[in-house]
Amino acid sequence: MIAGKLEITIKINELPQPKIIENGWQQLDIDCDERIITITVKPKPKGYKKLTDVTSNYPHSVAAIAGKLSQSNELGFVLKSPNIQVFKCKPKAETTSAVGAAS
Repeated sequence: MIAGKLEITIKINELPQPKIIENGWQQLDIDCDERIITITVKPKPKGYKKLTDVTSNYPHSVAAIAGKLSQSNELGFVLKSPNIQVFKCKPKAETTSAVGAAS
């Protein structure tokens, strides 16, 4: 048998509302297929502030939060050591086809 590492990635396209806990850290609860994933992140610069900064300028952004599976609870589990990546997305411009433009 070999050792492996289990890592989970959660993709979101809306900004979750944080619950402020000790030392300004923020707790996010994300519903993933009826399982509540609890994530605790630093307020700045790479935590929740990263999400709010990008989504304020790019409202169609997508974020990927990856981390290790930690303790489970009655509703889901806790994501340990979260790493947040935010992908800036611009809304797709409506295009008119050549046929529509000629009419």
